[in-house]
Amino acid sequence: MARVVECTREFVRKSGDTVEGVGVSLPGLVDQETGTAAFIPHFKWRDWEVARELREALGLAVFVDNDANAAALAELWFGRPEIRQVRDFIIVLVEEGVGTGIVFDGQVYRGRSGAAGEFGHMTIGQGAPIACAAGSRGCWEAFSSQRAALARYEQAEGAGGEKMDFKQLVDLALEGDETARAALRETAHYLGVGIANLTQGLAPEAVIVGGPIVRAWPLIVGDIKAAVGEGICRGLPPAQIIASTLGEQPTLMGALSLVLMTKFTHVALA
Repeated sequence: MARVVECTREFVRKSGDTVEGVGVSLPGLVDQETGTAAFIPHFKWRDWEVARELREALGLAVFVDNDANAAALAELWFGRPEIRQVRDFIIVLVEEGVGTGIVFDGQVYRGRSGAAGEFGHMTIGQGAPIACAAGSRGCWEAFSSQRAALARYEQAEGAGGEKMDFKQLVDLALEGDETARAALRETAHYLGVGIANLTQGLAPEAVIVGGPIVRAWPLIVGDIKAAVGEGICRGLPPAQIIASTLGEQPTLMGALSLVLMTKFTHVALA
């Protein structure tokens, strides 16, 4: 928090005091109305009044939301033209965990206390390669996150394999490494399983996949779509499945969108 305050003050100084607000996106359960991080599993943060602390330190308006909700908002503002014309869509954000942002009738749906969209913790199987941030080996995140893909690669390489980050794994796959490709494709299969469940339950017009994994889109899109096709009952309307065009960090655009929303749509946040 001290580092965020320091950097923001520097931005304000360089801008000549023209900064109007600060947007914050966090990976977990956020009460967007109060700007409170109710629970951020990866860091074990609970009941942290992020907006209040930053407002008091900076003297600026502060807007806080779940990262997937913020990314969904960014898709509405800055995404593909065809998405801006869609009224109902879901963004699946694949990072250290898996989060989902839901848009119904052109509005981000947050549910009570901002708790809607925690589909990363729905159960889709057992015996995942990792535990999710909450400790389960049966939820979607445990099968489909960046950490899951890395674990698959490391298991295939054995104890002598080189440790790497997700960017390096994608680089290897794009260079033709079969073990890296297999790890990503299996992860993509489980992404598709979860997307099929979302599609059957919510019937969106489109599902957008975002995060660093989109750099590997040509390698994984077939596996995602195949798993979705296998998992959806006949007769249900299909959804477009597309990659985000907001780059590998759509949550950054999401944080910006939280401020823009209040400026241009007169919606009050925290």
